[in-house]
Amino acid sequence: MPLKPRPRNIPKIPGAVRLYKISAYVTGVMLLLLCLEMVLKYTPLHVEFALGDPRGLLVPAGTIRHPALDLSLGILIVHGWLYVVYLFMDFRLWSIMRWNFTRFVLIALGGVIPLMSFFVEAHMAKIALSEYETLRAEREIALAAQGATA
Repeated sequence: MPLKPRPRNIPKIPGAVRLYKISAYVTGVMLLLLCLEMVLKYTPLHVEFALGDPRGLLVPAGTIRHPALDLSLGILIVHGWLYVVYLFMDFRLWSIMRWNFTRFVLIALGGVIPLMSFFVEAHMAKIALSEYETLRAEREIALAAQGATA
């Protein structure tokens, strides 16, 4: 039998879902940028992003000059750190909802498989909010029943 969220955690569900959704979108966009960067760098195009280079935004890979900022490396680092935030939001939602470990792993994969975070986010947010509405309705019924007997 699956576990239900603890009563004290029920009010936290909408906030956890909102933060998870934001982190999923941001991580998904950064992963797409990272994929674009990898395609540009490791295909015959062999270019990477540079900000402030006199040659423009795209320069031959490995030739970024000193005052320019290596955006390719920046995208890699930012995605890595945002994925850590995404995992934290995944863990928070997963632990509040008391889902099985398979769901945690599925959500975590959303940040490393391109486009998956958008689909997983929509599905998991729908499930979480549906469970939240059910739990809230059950709680209201129980409170009404307590009020009727008192």
